[in-house]
Amino acid sequence: MQKISVQAPRGVVMIRPHHFSPNTATAEDNLFQATDACRSAAAIAIAAHDEVTRAADALEAAGVEVHLFEDEGRSTPDSVFPNNWFSTHSGGHVALYPMFSPSRRRERRQDVIEMLKQRYRVQDVIDYSGLEQDGVYLEGTGAMVLDHIERVAYAARSNRTNEVALERFCTHFSFEPVVFDAVDPEGRRIYHTNVLMCIGTDFCLIGLDTSRDLMRRAEIAERLAGTGRVVIDLSQEQIGEFAGNAIELQGRSGRIVAMSARALRALRPQQVATLEGLATILPIEVATIELAGGSVRCMLAGIHLASRNLALNSGVEPAS
Repeated sequence: MQKISVQAPRGVVMIRPHHFSPNTATAEDNLFQATDACRSAAAIAIAAHDEVTRAADALEAAGVEVHLFEDEGRSTPDSVFPNNWFSTHSGGHVALYPMFSPSRRRERRQDVIEMLKQRYRVQDVIDYSGLEQDGVYLEGTGAMVLDHIERVAYAARSNRTNEVALERFCTHFSFEPVVFDAVDPEGRRIYHTNVLMCIGTDFCLIGLDTSRDLMRRAEIAERLAGTGRVVIDLSQEQIGEFAGNAIELQGRSGRIVAMSARALRALRPQQVATLEGLATILPIEVATIELAGGSVRCMLAGIHLASRNLALNSGVEPAS
């Protein structure tokens, strides 16, 4: 029987878009975005809606609690990626983040925060979004990959990851920042850390060769291995297939690793065997969502908060 891990949340927030489309305003620095000339905009929107529905169903079937919100608007093309605008933390803390693209700032939703306050124990909400006025950005757990066990925040420098904001977050939430440069094969900065790195309880998926600083690369690999985790090194090609964009969650029968079917196909057999020895892999088909430059990890905002006992709070006797 696996022990409960602070690294693996039991619940997630998801947003189901009704008018999904890849965001043209973010395509310049998100080199993972793609187009699909074979389908109409309406067909793409329907397919994305259905992919989120199936993803939520798959997670719930595995025992993960999914809080699914609808987005029927047309002005928030990236709303399917809520992990960029908020995160939750043990002790009852919530953070709201400054977003690089003005088109993404409309994604912040008060109804999501109110749900968290009602269903979970929230002590405070720290809002960094005002930093947008100063051109300072930190796009949540896209910009940072958090080791909740060792209290380390890994962050690749980019337009969406400002070191001033990172330091402020780490001071408030008691993380140590570890900053590095990460680039694609053409030398272009990778826009979010969570497309090249995933930290689980007993493993880490990471594209080490995205860092061209060999000394820094070795330092990060040594640090991760020093935690006792198995480090699974991903190639640039695998990063391009979203193999690093995964998340560990607590399921009904143990810990699971949610990743896209495309990402799983990109892993080598030995990598799959190693990962399967540490958690159950849950592949989810999200090919349409991936046109927007993110995958399964980006779609899931993990909930690291203690649940309220709603029955006791309402004066109703809990069911036996």
